[in-house]
Amino acid sequence: MKPLLIFLVAWLGLPAVHAQATDMLKLTKTIPLADVKGRFDHFAADVEGKRLFVAALGNNTLEVIDLAAGKRLRSINGLHKPTGTVFLPEANQIGVANGDDGTFKLFDGITYQLVNNLRGLEDADNVRRDRNTKLVYVGYGGGALVVLDGSGRQRHADIKLPAHPESFQLETNGPRIFVNVPDAKQVAVIDRQKKDLVATWSMETFQANFPMALDEGNRRLFVGCRNPARLAVLDTTSGKVVSDLVIVRDTDDLFYDAKRKRIYVSGGEGSIDVIEQLDADHYKMRERIPTRAGARTSFFSAELNEFYLAVPQRNGQDAEIRIYHPE
Repeated sequence: MKPLLIFLVAWLGLPAVHAQATDMLKLTKTIPLADVKGRFDHFAADVEGKRLFVAALGNNTLEVIDLAAGKRLRSINGLHKPTGTVFLPEANQIGVANGDDGTFKLFDGITYQLVNNLRGLEDADNVRRDRNTKLVYVGYGGGALVVLDGSGRQRHADIKLPAHPESFQLETNGPRIFVNVPDAKQVAVIDRQKKDLVATWSMETFQANFPMALDEGNRRLFVGCRNPARLAVLDTTSGKVVSDLVIVRDTDDLFYDAKRKRIYVSGGEGSIDVIEQLDADHYKMRERIPTRAGARTSFFSAELNEFYLAVPQRNGQDAEIRIYHPE
């Protein structure tokens, strides 16, 4: 910290975390989305093509961002409460879960035209893709993950859960899927080879568990909770909470930066929290970056080395995508 800032922190009596001049996430670009209304949901990225896909839930569109040019490339209309999205690089297609009409729609990555529409997924939500098997998983309904083939067109199986699933994460070197199930006050554990629920971990102390990230190497699961606003760190061997930390309120996304040993948490209260992982069981808030009220969804791409924040239209200010570079 620079000498002048040290003086100001001491004189004003401010916590040092709010006066960091290092900008652990440096804002490098802002992409306006002037005609996009309502709140945003989740993201996906085309790393090779340098495109970002943003589910504009309140606008019923998927916003396609050209990251190289720093501008919006396309707006895909006619969606119905788009929530989760995934990019299928082999086919150059974009999958979008739609909560209102219960569909998983596939769009061509060149023409952006609809190429498939899979129905029967009431309240379709988060989407993930298994890097090893290429299978696609969609959370939906009163409590299930549907398993789709690698093309995203064929339904293979349904895995039942205690209640509606929110964020979920897949192990890379193991068979498990960890699923936030806030209405049941649980984290559910699925064996994706058995296609079955194998454990549930209680979230009675830290509730409203929506976002999640995984540090597979240290066997740690990071769970963002809203009631109270806490980051809960779980041991993935035992399911026990080993650490917790106060975070921004109304969080909806969080990500683990394995290279820098950091966790990025975005919250609708209006900030991004940057948390340092000191070791597997110890964490420290390093920076709180002001954003805008309602900006609670985000995305971190380790491959592109960028963090993206969706900022909704509020109080006469247009919607935008903010791009940050980790320092």
